[in-house]
Amino acid sequence: MLRKLGTVSGLTLVSRILGFLRDVVLAATLGAGPVADAFMLAFRLPNHFRAILAEGAFNAAFLPTWAAADAGGRDSSRLGAEVLGWLALANLALLALALGATGWMLAVLAPGLSPADETWPLVVTLTRITFPYLLCMSLVAFLAALLNGRDRFAAPAAAPILLNLFMIGALLMAASFPSAAHAAAWGVMASGVAQVALLAGAAWRAGLPLPRPRLGLSPDTRLVFRRLGPALLTSGALQVAIFADTIIATFLPAGSLSHLYYADRLYQLPIGLIGVALGTVILPDIGRRAGLGDEVGMRRVLDRALLICLVVGVPVAVMMASLGDWAIRILFVRGAFDLAAAEASATILAAYALGLVPAIALRSLVAGFHGRGDTRTPLRLLVAATLVNIALKMLLAPMLGAVGLALATSVGITLYATLLHRAGRARGFLAGPGLITASTIVASGIALGAIILWSRDVVLDLIETSAASWALPLAFLALVIAILVVFGLATALLMAWMPPPGAS
Repeated sequence: MLRKLGTVSGLTLVSRILGFLRDVVLAATLGAGPVADAFMLAFRLPNHFRAILAEGAFNAAFLPTWAAADAGGRDSSRLGAEVLGWLALANLALLALALGATGWMLAVLAPGLSPADETWPLVVTLTRITFPYLLCMSLVAFLAALLNGRDRFAAPAAAPILLNLFMIGALLMAASFPSAAHAAAWGVMASGVAQVALLAGAAWRAGLPLPRPRLGLSPDTRLVFRRLGPALLTSGALQVAIFADTIIATFLPAGSLSHLYYADRLYQLPIGLIGVALGTVILPDIGRRAGLGDEVGMRRVLDRALLICLVVGVPVAVMMASLGDWAIRILFVRGAFDLAAAEASATILAAYALGLVPAIALRSLVAGFHGRGDTRTPLRLLVAATLVNIALKMLLAPMLGAVGLALATSVGITLYATLLHRAGRARGFLAGPGLITASTIVASGIALGAIILWSRDVVLDLIETSAASWALPLAFLALVIAILVVFGLATALLMAWMPPPGAS
């Protein structure tokens, strides 16, 4: 597991580093004003649908089914061809609706905007440029599922790197476009085509024949559809909470969407490096073991994943809450992105940090159910958590602004992860870290927080006496490296205590 996790996390780290570079260029070019909000909205809309259609629901329903069929000698190529046909049809229908009725879609999904707003024409234009990205990402998700089902994780993990490279390249050539927002939007679209080409090439090299789409309904395809319904509702419910952020933020002061975006970029870093990577690695593993009836192996896979989430999540959450303002200042304060925007984003980031550990564990917890073909239980539990989440957003946003949205997100994710964990333990899907281990990790995190706060004051005193512009970045880097080394050793020791999934 650790080798596969290292592959996915390493390439994800490269992508995130380039993503931060992209955001540095984006922040300096667009800042945090109405034009930036227009692009953020146009970028978010296809990504919301991608998370529903092209990633969460599709992976939950298709990947375990395909992995079990492939391992069991059934006709996995027919299954792939039929699923690809239905996936392409759904995406083409949605794309036609989005391009033909963009104003109507924006009126529903972003009611805080209206045709009377000065940015309305720009939002409509940018949305029409970015929305075809959804079709590309659906094809990428399909090809990634085939590759992951054969334990080939490198190309799917590397694909997002292209998004960052193409956006950076487009922004550097912004003078050739009507605006920097247009440049960023076209960069998004071009990257989608490049990602499809990358994964198609990887599948060909892996000896996976690229299926020709067909609209059939074999028994395995019917099974995918039976699992897809609850999975779609689960992904949809999760995106409803994110949609709520977008919708409510359009009623908040200008710049709120941008402040949320830059805070979310840092918040998503550990989730992508650990949480999503772990979920990606263990889902096909649990799916194969489920087909073989290996309950002990499935439980150990999930237990090891949750232990990693806990060991890594606690110190990172502490760093995010205590050093997030430094990170945002170092990364983004330049050009049109000023200190006031950085302070607003840092406050939001601290609110996100409260729910970071359950957010990292979420994909692994859900994989424990989806890998067994159970897509209904996560849906039922998510509905309850989403209702609480949205109610809190509506309550807190008028009082706390964008910070209230982040706090509500943390509460909702914590509730969802808690409900999943309780249901998994009740069904014997997981044992989880022992009480002593978990308590030790949490106590270490609290102690770490005290050390960071003390070190921060000492470092700030030193920085105040130094006129060097590199003092703050160097101090931040030294603290992060020291923390990562300590907890890297702790992770290795804890993982050594737990036997691998295949052990008896």
